[in-house]
Amino acid sequence: MGKTKSASSRSSEDEALPQWAEDEIKSVQFGQPEILARTGYILDIYENDFKIDIQLYEALPDGRTIIEGLNVPRSLKIVDFMKGVVYEFKIKMFHGPLSSQLVELLRTKFAIEMDRIYRFDLEELQMMDVESDLPSMSSTSSDGEDEEDDGGKNN
Repeated sequence: MGKTKSASSRSSEDEALPQWAEDEIKSVQFGQPEILARTGYILDIYENDFKIDIQLYEALPDGRTIIEGLNVPRSLKIVDFMKGVVYEFKIKMFHGPLSSQLVELLRTKFAIEMDRIYRFDLEELQMMDVESDLPSMSSTSSDGEDEEDDGGKNN
């Protein structure tokens, strides 16, 4: 409980990043992108900002399976995107290193283990046809064998 008291008595200035750290994070130099193909679905769509949040079935190299704020190119029709539908995403993953001084600050003051900053841009997406592999409900009921069961459900 001592930690809770001391944490709650800290000023907001103590918990903020120093200006030099903010400046470094804002000016990180990203290297060449790595193009990744992953399947997943859209969690949220921010039409005005041209960003989406996605859940991936296969993890990225850093282990994450959720990308928040994925940049969508203006050439794509974001209004046509659908939440919960399975897509194959082609994602440009950029990363840039942080200085050892900033890495140490994040580790000691904020208990964050981070040595680089990532940025993700959507290159393209393709809707997956995952339902075509499953037997459709209409084909089983049209055989005539299930008519009796269907009649019982409708009563």
